[in-house]
Amino acid sequence: MVQKLQSILRDSKTARWAVLLCLAIPMFASYFIDDMYSTVSQMFNNPLLELGWNKADFGIYAGAYSLLCVWGGLIVCGMLLDKWGVRFTGTLFVGLMVTGSLIVFYALSPAFTGSTVANFMQNLGFSKPSLALATAGCAVFGLGSEIAGVAVTKSIAKWFKGKEMALAMGLQLALARLGTAAATLLAPMVIHAKSNLPLSDGAIPLSESNNMIEIGLLFMIVGVVTWFVFIAFDKKLDTQDAETAALNSAKKSDDNKFKFSDIGKILTNRNFIYIALLCVFFYCCIISFKKFATSILIPRFGLDDSIASYMVTMLPFTPIIFTPLFGSLVDFKGKATRWMILGSCIVLLAHLIVAFAPGVPAFGFISFSMLGIGYSLVPAAMWQSVPKIISENNLGTAYSLIYWVQNIGMWLVPIIIGTILKTTDTSNDAEKLSNAVNAELVFIGLACVAIVVSFLLFKSSQNHPELRLDEPNKIKK
Repeated sequence: MVQKLQSILRDSKTARWAVLLCLAIPMFASYFIDDMYSTVSQMFNNPLLELGWNKADFGIYAGAYSLLCVWGGLIVCGMLLDKWGVRFTGTLFVGLMVTGSLIVFYALSPAFTGSTVANFMQNLGFSKPSLALATAGCAVFGLGSEIAGVAVTKSIAKWFKGKEMALAMGLQLALARLGTAAATLLAPMVIHAKSNLPLSDGAIPLSESNNMIEIGLLFMIVGVVTWFVFIAFDKKLDTQDAETAALNSAKKSDDNKFKFSDIGKILTNRNFIYIALLCVFFYCCIISFKKFATSILIPRFGLDDSIASYMVTMLPFTPIIFTPLFGSLVDFKGKATRWMILGSCIVLLAHLIVAFAPGVPAFGFISFSMLGIGYSLVPAAMWQSVPKIISENNLGTAYSLIYWVQNIGMWLVPIIIGTILKTTDTSNDAEKLSNAVNAELVFIGLACVAIVVSFLLFKSSQNHPELRLDEPNKIKK
Protein backbone atom coordinates (compact mmCIF):
# COMPACT_ATOMS: atom_id res chain seq x y z
CA MET A 1 0.00 0.00 0.00
CA VAL A 2 2.81 2.37 0.93
CA GLN A 3 4.67 1.68 -2.31
CA LYS A 4 1.48 2.20 -4.27
CA LEU A 5 0.97 5.64 -2.75
CA GLN A 6 4.57 6.59 -3.45
CA SER A 7 4.29 5.62 -7.09
CA ILE A 8 1.09 7.48 -7.92
CA LEU A 9 2.72 10.75 -9.01
CA ARG A 10 6.44 11.02 -8.31
CA ASP A 11 7.17 7.67 -9.94
CA SER A 12 4.88 8.35 -12.89
CA LYS A 13 6.90 9.52 -15.90
CA THR A 14 3.82 11.18 -17.37
CA ALA A 15 3.19 13.16 -14.20
CA ARG A 16 6.84 14.17 -13.78
CA TRP A 17 7.24 15.47 -17.30
CA ALA A 18 3.84 17.19 -17.23
CA VAL A 19 4.95 19.00 -14.06
CA LEU A 20 8.22 19.96 -15.75
CA LEU A 21 6.34 21.48 -18.69
CA CYS A 22 4.08 23.45 -16.33
CA LEU A 23 7.15 24.81 -14.54
CA ALA A 24 9.07 25.64 -17.72
CA ILE A 25 6.43 27.80 -19.42
CA PRO A 26 6.50 30.65 -16.84
CA MET A 27 10.30 30.68 -17.19
CA PHE A 28 9.94 30.83 -20.98
CA ALA A 29 7.87 33.99 -20.57
CA SER A 30 10.36 35.42 -18.07
CA TYR A 31 13.33 34.90 -20.39
CA PHE A 32 11.38 36.36 -23.31
CA ILE A 33 10.65 39.61 -21.49
CA ASP A 34 14.15 39.88 -20.02
CA ASP A 35 15.85 39.45 -23.40
CA MET A 36 13.44 41.22 -25.73
CA TYR A 37 15.93 44.04 -26.48
CA SER A 38 19.13 41.95 -26.58
CA THR A 39 19.42 41.91 -30.37
CA VAL A 40 18.63 45.62 -30.79
CA SER A 41 20.88 47.03 -28.05
CA GLN A 42 22.82 48.91 -30.72
CA MET A 43 19.77 51.12 -31.15
CA PHE A 44 20.35 52.47 -27.65
CA ASN A 45 23.25 54.57 -28.85
CA ASN A 46 22.44 58.11 -29.83
CA PRO A 47 19.71 59.84 -27.83
CA LEU A 48 16.50 58.29 -29.03
CA LEU A 49 13.75 60.26 -30.70
CA GLU A 50 11.02 59.29 -28.27
CA LEU A 51 12.57 57.57 -25.26
CA GLY A 52 15.53 59.88 -24.83
CA TRP A 53 17.72 56.99 -23.67
CA ASN A 54 21.33 56.30 -24.58
CA LYS A 55 23.34 53.10 -24.25
CA ALA A 56 24.41 53.85 -20.69
CA ASP A 57 20.72 54.32 -19.82
CA PHE A 58 19.99 50.94 -21.34
CA GLY A 59 22.70 49.47 -19.12
CA ILE A 60 20.99 50.95 -16.06
CA TYR A 61 17.65 49.50 -17.20
CA ALA A 62 19.16 46.08 -17.93
CA GLY A 63 21.04 46.02 -14.61
CA ALA A 64 17.87 46.92 -12.69
CA TYR A 65 16.69 43.33 -13.17
CA SER A 66 19.05 42.42 -10.34
CA LEU A 67 18.61 45.54 -8.19
CA LEU A 68 16.10 44.27 -5.62
CA CYS A 69 17.66 40.81 -5.76
CA VAL A 70 21.02 42.21 -4.71
CA TRP A 71 19.76 44.34 -1.85
CA GLY A 72 18.50 41.46 0.22
CA GLY A 73 15.35 40.54 -1.69
CA LEU A 74 16.58 37.17 -2.87
CA ILE A 75 17.88 36.05 0.51
CA VAL A 76 14.76 37.01 2.42
CA CYS A 77 12.45 35.55 -0.20
CA GLY A 78 14.48 32.36 -0.40
CA MET A 79 14.00 31.82 3.34
CA LEU A 80 10.28 32.49 2.91
CA LEU A 81 10.26 29.89 0.16
CA ASP A 82 11.62 27.26 2.55
CA LYS A 83 9.28 28.30 5.38
CA TRP A 84 6.07 28.74 3.38
CA GLY A 85 6.65 26.32 0.51
CA VAL A 86 6.92 26.68 -3.25
CA ARG A 87 3.19 26.88 -3.94
CA PHE A 88 2.35 29.93 -1.86
CA THR A 89 5.66 31.77 -2.21
CA GLY A 90 6.05 30.90 -5.88
CA THR A 91 2.59 32.25 -6.63
CA LEU A 92 3.47 35.57 -4.98
CA PHE A 93 6.53 35.98 -7.14
CA VAL A 94 4.94 34.86 -10.38
CA GLY A 95 2.55 37.70 -9.58
CA LEU A 96 5.51 40.08 -9.21
CA MET A 97 6.73 39.01 -12.65
CA VAL A 98 3.40 40.04 -14.13
CA THR A 99 3.31 43.30 -12.16
CA GLY A 100 6.83 44.29 -13.21
CA SER A 101 6.04 43.54 -16.84
CA LEU A 102 2.97 45.77 -16.71
CA ILE A 103 5.00 48.63 -15.20
CA VAL A 104 7.59 48.41 -17.99
CA PHE A 105 4.79 48.23 -20.54
CA TYR A 106 3.28 51.45 -19.20
CA ALA A 107 6.64 53.23 -18.93
CA LEU A 108 7.41 52.58 -22.61
CA SER A 109 3.91 53.30 -23.87
CA PRO A 110 2.86 56.50 -25.68
CA ALA A 111 0.23 56.94 -22.94
CA PHE A 112 2.97 57.58 -20.38
CA THR A 113 4.62 60.38 -22.36
CA GLY A 114 3.22 63.67 -21.13
CA SER A 115 0.96 61.95 -18.60
CA THR A 116 0.31 63.22 -15.10
CA VAL A 117 2.56 60.51 -13.71
CA ALA A 118 5.42 61.49 -16.06
CA ASN A 119 5.05 65.18 -15.21
CA PHE A 120 4.97 64.38 -11.51
CA MET A 121 8.16 62.34 -11.81
CA GLN A 122 9.84 65.17 -13.68
CA ASN A 123 8.86 67.57 -10.91
CA LEU A 124 10.49 65.18 -8.45
CA GLY A 125 13.75 65.54 -10.36
CA PHE A 126 13.68 62.56 -12.75
CA SER A 127 15.00 63.95 -16.03
CA LYS A 128 13.98 60.76 -17.85
CA PRO A 129 10.72 59.55 -16.29
CA SER A 130 10.32 56.63 -18.70
CA LEU A 131 13.78 55.34 -17.72
CA ALA A 132 13.04 55.69 -13.99
CA LEU A 133 9.69 53.92 -14.18
CA ALA A 134 10.91 51.20 -16.56
CA THR A 135 13.89 50.61 -14.27
CA ALA A 136 11.55 50.23 -11.29
CA GLY A 137 9.36 47.82 -13.26
CA CYS A 138 12.38 45.81 -14.36
CA ALA A 139 13.56 45.57 -10.73
CA VAL A 140 10.16 44.25 -9.60
CA PHE A 141 10.06 41.85 -12.53
CA GLY A 142 13.61 40.66 -11.79
CA LEU A 143 12.89 39.83 -8.15
CA GLY A 144 9.74 37.96 -9.11
CA SER A 145 11.50 36.11 -11.90
CA GLU A 146 14.48 35.06 -9.81
CA ILE A 147 12.43 33.74 -6.88
CA ALA A 148 10.03 32.03 -9.28
CA GLY A 149 13.12 30.45 -10.83
CA VAL A 150 14.26 29.24 -7.39
CA ALA A 151 10.80 27.76 -6.78
CA VAL A 152 10.96 26.01 -10.15
CA THR A 153 14.43 24.59 -9.50
CA LYS A 154 13.52 23.41 -6.00
CA SER A 155 10.36 21.78 -7.36
CA ILE A 156 12.31 19.92 -10.05
CA ALA A 157 14.71 18.63 -7.38
CA LYS A 158 11.70 17.42 -5.38
CA TRP A 159 9.99 15.68 -8.30
CA PHE A 160 13.08 14.19 -9.95
CA LYS A 161 15.24 13.18 -6.97
CA GLY A 162 16.93 9.86 -7.72
CA LYS A 163 15.66 10.05 -11.27
CA GLU A 164 16.49 12.19 -14.32
CA MET A 165 17.27 15.35 -12.32
CA ALA A 166 20.03 16.81 -14.53
CA LEU A 167 18.05 16.04 -17.68
CA ALA A 168 14.94 17.66 -16.19
CA MET A 169 16.86 20.77 -15.14
CA GLY A 170 18.53 20.85 -18.55
CA LEU A 171 15.19 20.64 -20.33
CA GLN A 172 13.75 23.39 -18.16
CA LEU A 173 16.72 25.61 -19.00
CA ALA A 174 16.38 24.72 -22.67
CA LEU A 175 12.69 25.64 -22.77
CA ALA A 176 13.39 28.86 -20.85
CA ARG A 177 16.13 29.79 -23.31
CA LEU A 178 13.69 29.14 -26.10
CA GLY A 179 12.05 32.28 -24.71
CA THR A 180 15.33 34.12 -25.21
CA ALA A 181 15.61 32.72 -28.73
CA ALA A 182 12.07 33.81 -29.56
CA ALA A 183 12.73 37.30 -28.21
CA THR A 184 16.01 37.74 -30.06
CA LEU A 185 14.41 36.65 -33.32
CA LEU A 186 11.19 38.61 -32.99
CA ALA A 187 12.57 41.95 -31.76
CA PRO A 188 14.43 42.92 -34.96
CA MET A 189 11.56 41.76 -37.15
CA VAL A 190 8.85 43.52 -35.13
CA ILE A 191 10.72 46.82 -34.85
CA HIS A 192 11.95 46.82 -38.44
CA ALA A 193 8.65 45.69 -39.98
CA LYS A 194 6.41 48.04 -38.03
CA SER A 195 8.64 51.11 -37.92
CA ASN A 196 10.37 50.58 -41.26
CA LEU A 197 13.58 51.66 -39.52
CA PRO A 198 16.98 50.03 -40.11
CA LEU A 199 18.33 48.22 -37.09
CA SER A 200 21.12 50.71 -36.57
CA ASP A 201 21.81 53.68 -34.35
CA GLY A 202 18.58 55.59 -34.26
CA ALA A 203 15.22 55.85 -32.60
CA ILE A 204 12.96 53.14 -31.24
CA PRO A 205 9.35 54.24 -31.64
CA LEU A 206 7.47 53.72 -28.39
CA SER A 207 4.72 51.76 -30.10
CA GLU A 208 7.25 49.23 -31.39
CA SER A 209 8.87 48.85 -27.96
CA ASN A 210 5.41 48.10 -26.58
CA ASN A 211 4.64 45.50 -29.22
CA MET A 212 7.43 43.32 -27.85
CA ILE A 213 6.13 43.60 -24.28
CA GLU A 214 2.59 42.79 -25.44
CA ILE A 215 3.88 39.51 -26.85
CA GLY A 216 5.72 38.83 -23.60
CA LEU A 217 2.61 39.51 -21.53
CA LEU A 218 0.66 37.04 -23.64
CA PHE A 219 3.25 34.37 -22.89
CA MET A 220 3.11 35.38 -19.22
CA ILE A 221 -0.64 34.78 -19.06
CA VAL A 222 -0.13 31.25 -20.38
CA GLY A 223 2.64 30.78 -17.82
CA VAL A 224 0.38 31.82 -14.96
CA VAL A 225 -2.20 29.24 -16.06
CA THR A 226 0.37 26.43 -16.19
CA TRP A 227 1.75 27.49 -12.80
CA PHE A 228 -1.64 26.86 -11.22
CA VAL A 229 -1.80 23.48 -12.96
CA PHE A 230 1.52 22.66 -11.30
CA ILE A 231 0.10 23.72 -7.93
CA ALA A 232 -2.66 21.14 -8.33
CA PHE A 233 -0.11 18.42 -9.11
CA ASP A 234 2.18 19.40 -6.24
CA LYS A 235 -0.63 19.59 -3.70
CA LYS A 236 -1.71 16.09 -4.68
CA LEU A 237 1.85 14.80 -4.29
CA ASP A 238 2.14 16.30 -0.80
CA THR A 239 -1.15 14.69 0.17
CA GLN A 240 0.15 11.32 -0.99
CA ASP A 241 3.43 11.82 0.90
CA ALA A 242 1.49 12.66 4.06
CA GLU A 243 -0.62 9.51 3.66
CA THR A 244 2.52 7.45 3.15
CA ALA A 245 4.09 8.91 6.29
CA ALA A 246 0.91 8.17 8.27
CA LEU A 247 0.92 4.56 7.13
CA ASN A 248 4.52 4.26 8.23
CA SER A 249 3.64 5.93 11.57
CA ALA A 250 6.25 8.52 10.67
CA LYS A 251 6.26 11.92 12.29
CA LYS A 252 7.74 15.01 10.73
CA SER A 253 10.87 15.85 12.64
CA ASP A 254 11.77 19.38 13.61
CA ASP A 255 15.12 18.66 11.95
CA ASN A 256 13.33 18.78 8.60
CA LYS A 257 12.02 22.31 9.19
CA PHE A 258 13.88 25.39 8.06
CA LYS A 259 15.77 27.24 10.79
CA PHE A 260 17.63 30.54 10.52
CA SER A 261 20.75 28.79 11.81
CA ASP A 262 20.73 26.76 8.59
CA ILE A 263 21.97 29.86 6.74
CA GLY A 264 25.25 29.65 8.62
CA LYS A 265 25.62 25.98 7.68
CA ILE A 266 25.04 26.82 4.03
CA LEU A 267 27.50 29.72 3.99
CA THR A 268 30.22 27.64 5.63
CA ASN A 269 29.86 24.88 3.04
CA ARG A 270 32.96 25.25 0.89
CA ASN A 271 31.45 23.48 -2.11
CA PHE A 272 28.40 25.70 -1.97
CA ILE A 273 30.66 28.77 -2.04
CA TYR A 274 32.49 27.41 -5.08
CA ILE A 275 29.23 26.78 -6.95
CA ALA A 276 27.91 30.25 -6.07
CA LEU A 277 31.10 31.94 -7.28
CA LEU A 278 31.19 29.86 -10.46
CA CYS A 279 27.59 30.85 -11.10
CA VAL A 280 28.19 34.60 -10.90
CA PHE A 281 31.40 34.72 -12.93
CA PHE A 282 30.23 32.26 -15.56
CA TYR A 283 26.76 33.71 -16.09
CA CYS A 284 28.10 37.26 -16.35
CA CYS A 285 30.23 36.02 -19.26
CA ILE A 286 27.04 34.94 -21.02
CA ILE A 287 23.99 36.85 -19.84
CA SER A 288 25.58 40.27 -19.39
CA PHE A 289 27.49 39.84 -22.65
CA LYS A 290 24.32 38.87 -24.49
CA LYS A 291 22.63 42.16 -23.62
CA PHE A 292 25.37 44.11 -25.42
CA ALA A 293 26.46 41.53 -27.97
CA THR A 294 25.35 43.43 -31.07
CA SER A 295 27.09 46.59 -29.83
CA ILE A 296 30.33 44.59 -29.62
CA LEU A 297 29.97 42.47 -32.75
CA ILE A 298 29.13 45.26 -35.17
CA PRO A 299 32.36 47.28 -34.74
CA ARG A 300 34.47 44.20 -33.98
CA PHE A 301 33.66 42.23 -37.15
CA GLY A 302 32.26 44.99 -39.36
CA LEU A 303 28.88 43.31 -39.49
CA ASP A 304 25.63 44.58 -40.82
CA ASP A 305 23.35 45.15 -37.85
CA SER A 306 20.81 42.59 -39.02
CA ILE A 307 23.54 39.94 -39.37
CA ALA A 308 24.79 40.75 -35.87
CA SER A 309 21.26 40.37 -34.49
CA TYR A 310 20.84 36.96 -36.05
CA MET A 311 24.30 35.91 -34.86
CA VAL A 312 23.19 36.60 -31.29
CA THR A 313 20.24 34.25 -31.74
CA MET A 314 22.73 31.37 -31.99
CA LEU A 315 23.47 31.77 -28.29
CA PRO A 316 20.09 30.63 -26.94
CA PHE A 317 19.42 28.12 -29.73
CA THR A 318 22.54 26.04 -29.10
CA PRO A 319 21.70 25.34 -25.43
CA ILE A 320 18.16 24.39 -26.40
CA ILE A 321 19.66 21.38 -28.13
CA PHE A 322 22.70 20.61 -26.00
CA THR A 323 21.69 21.38 -22.40
CA PRO A 324 19.28 18.41 -22.18
CA LEU A 325 21.86 16.16 -23.87
CA PHE A 326 24.57 17.16 -21.43
CA GLY A 327 22.10 16.86 -18.55
CA SER A 328 21.30 13.30 -19.57
CA LEU A 329 25.03 12.59 -19.77
CA VAL A 330 25.49 13.85 -16.20
CA ASP A 331 22.54 11.74 -15.03
CA PHE A 332 23.99 8.52 -16.39
CA LYS A 333 27.77 9.13 -16.41
CA GLY A 334 28.43 11.76 -13.72
CA LYS A 335 31.75 13.73 -13.89
CA ALA A 336 29.87 16.99 -13.24
CA THR A 337 32.86 19.02 -12.05
CA ARG A 338 34.85 18.08 -15.15
CA TRP A 339 32.06 19.36 -17.39
CA MET A 340 32.05 22.64 -15.47
CA ILE A 341 35.78 23.08 -16.11
CA LEU A 342 35.41 22.26 -19.79
CA GLY A 343 32.46 24.61 -20.24
CA SER A 344 34.27 27.50 -18.54
CA CYS A 345 37.34 26.98 -20.74
CA ILE A 346 35.21 26.99 -23.89
CA VAL A 347 33.60 30.28 -22.86
CA LEU A 348 37.04 31.84 -22.28
CA LEU A 349 38.20 30.76 -25.74
CA ALA A 350 35.04 32.20 -27.26
CA HIS A 351 35.64 35.62 -25.69
CA LEU A 352 39.29 35.56 -26.74
CA ILE A 353 38.12 35.04 -30.31
CA VAL A 354 35.67 37.94 -30.10
CA ALA A 355 38.38 40.21 -28.70
CA PHE A 356 41.44 39.28 -30.74
CA ALA A 357 40.57 37.22 -33.82
CA PRO A 358 40.80 38.86 -37.27
CA GLY A 359 37.75 40.99 -38.03
CA VAL A 360 36.20 38.34 -40.23
CA PRO A 361 32.49 37.55 -39.65
CA ALA A 362 33.21 33.80 -39.64
CA PHE A 363 35.05 34.20 -36.32
CA GLY A 364 31.95 35.80 -34.86
CA PHE A 365 29.87 32.77 -35.75
CA ILE A 366 32.54 30.43 -34.36
CA SER A 367 32.68 32.33 -31.08
CA PHE A 368 28.92 32.22 -30.61
CA SER A 369 28.82 28.51 -31.37
CA MET A 370 31.42 27.99 -28.65
CA LEU A 371 29.56 30.22 -26.20
CA GLY A 372 26.45 28.15 -26.81
CA ILE A 373 28.30 24.91 -26.02
CA GLY A 374 29.76 26.36 -22.82
CA TYR A 375 26.34 27.76 -21.92
CA SER A 376 25.02 24.21 -22.17
CA LEU A 377 27.77 22.36 -20.32
CA VAL A 378 28.13 24.35 -17.12
CA PRO A 379 24.46 24.82 -16.14
CA ALA A 380 23.64 21.18 -16.97
CA ALA A 381 26.26 20.08 -14.46
CA MET A 382 26.08 22.92 -11.94
CA TRP A 383 22.42 23.26 -10.93
CA GLN A 384 21.87 19.56 -10.30
CA SER A 385 24.90 19.52 -7.98
CA VAL A 386 23.29 21.73 -5.34
CA PRO A 387 20.82 19.10 -3.98
CA LYS A 388 23.82 16.81 -3.42
CA ILE A 389 25.45 19.17 -0.94
CA ILE A 390 22.38 20.91 0.58
CA SER A 391 19.41 19.24 2.31
CA GLU A 392 16.03 19.46 0.59
CA ASN A 393 14.44 21.63 3.29
CA ASN A 394 17.16 24.27 2.72
CA LEU A 395 17.24 24.21 -1.07
CA GLY A 396 15.14 27.35 -1.46
CA THR A 397 17.54 29.35 0.71
CA ALA A 398 20.59 27.80 -0.96
CA TYR A 399 19.43 28.49 -4.50
CA SER A 400 18.38 32.00 -3.49
CA LEU A 401 21.83 32.70 -2.07
CA ILE A 402 23.39 31.50 -5.33
CA TYR A 403 21.01 33.67 -7.33
CA TRP A 404 21.83 36.58 -5.01
CA VAL A 405 25.55 36.33 -5.72
CA GLN A 406 24.79 35.90 -9.42
CA ASN A 407 22.59 38.98 -9.46
CA ILE A 408 25.30 41.14 -7.90
CA GLY A 409 27.28 40.47 -11.05
CA MET A 410 24.28 40.83 -13.35
CA TRP A 411 23.52 44.20 -11.75
CA LEU A 412 27.01 45.66 -11.86
CA VAL A 413 28.44 44.22 -15.08
CA PRO A 414 25.78 45.70 -17.45
CA ILE A 415 26.36 49.12 -15.90
CA ILE A 416 30.12 48.78 -16.41
CA ILE A 417 29.77 47.49 -19.97
CA GLY A 418 27.17 50.13 -20.86
CA THR A 419 29.54 52.84 -19.65
CA ILE A 420 32.43 51.39 -21.66
CA LEU A 421 30.35 51.14 -24.83
CA LYS A 422 28.74 54.55 -24.50
CA THR A 423 29.35 56.58 -27.66
CA THR A 424 28.19 59.88 -29.11
CA ASP A 425 27.30 61.21 -32.52
CA THR A 426 30.95 62.22 -33.01
CA SER A 427 32.40 58.81 -32.13
CA ASN A 428 34.27 57.28 -35.05
CA ASP A 429 34.65 53.63 -35.98
CA ALA A 430 38.05 53.36 -34.29
CA GLU A 431 36.61 54.55 -30.97
CA LYS A 432 33.71 52.10 -31.22
CA LEU A 433 36.13 49.26 -31.97
CA SER A 434 38.34 50.20 -29.04
CA ASN A 435 35.34 50.30 -26.72
CA ALA A 436 34.20 46.87 -27.94
CA VAL A 437 37.63 45.33 -27.23
CA ASN A 438 37.76 46.96 -23.79
CA ALA A 439 34.36 45.51 -22.98
CA GLU A 440 35.58 42.08 -24.06
CA LEU A 441 38.56 42.33 -21.71
CA VAL A 442 36.09 42.49 -18.83
CA PHE A 443 34.41 39.27 -19.98
CA ILE A 444 37.78 37.55 -20.48
CA GLY A 445 38.73 38.37 -16.89
CA LEU A 446 35.43 36.99 -15.61
CA ALA A 447 35.90 33.77 -17.61
CA CYS A 448 39.40 33.28 -16.15
CA VAL A 449 38.03 33.51 -12.61
CA ALA A 450 35.26 31.02 -13.52
CA ILE A 451 37.89 28.50 -14.62
CA VAL A 452 39.85 28.87 -11.37
CA VAL A 453 36.70 28.35 -9.28
CA SER A 454 35.64 25.30 -11.29
CA PHE A 455 39.09 23.75 -10.68
CA LEU A 456 38.73 24.37 -6.94
CA LEU A 457 35.34 22.63 -6.99
CA PHE A 458 36.87 19.69 -8.89
CA LYS A 459 39.67 19.38 -6.33
CA SER A 460 37.18 19.50 -3.45
CA SER A 461 35.10 16.80 -5.11
CA GLN A 462 38.15 14.57 -5.38
CA ASN A 463 38.98 15.11 -1.70
CA HIS A 464 35.38 14.45 -0.57
CA PRO A 465 33.94 11.59 -2.69
CA GLU A 466 31.16 11.08 -0.15
CA LEU A 467 29.42 14.15 -1.61
CA ARG A 468 28.85 12.24 -4.87
CA LEU A 469 29.30 15.42 -6.94
CA ASP A 470 30.85 13.42 -9.77
CA GLU A 471 28.62 10.39 -9.46
CA PRO A 472 25.60 9.75 -11.74
CA ASN A 473 22.13 10.86 -10.61
CA LYS A 474 20.17 7.99 -12.05
CA ILE A 475 19.65 5.38 -9.35
CA LYS A 476 19.94 1.89 -10.75
CA LYS A 477 17.20 -0.46 -9.64
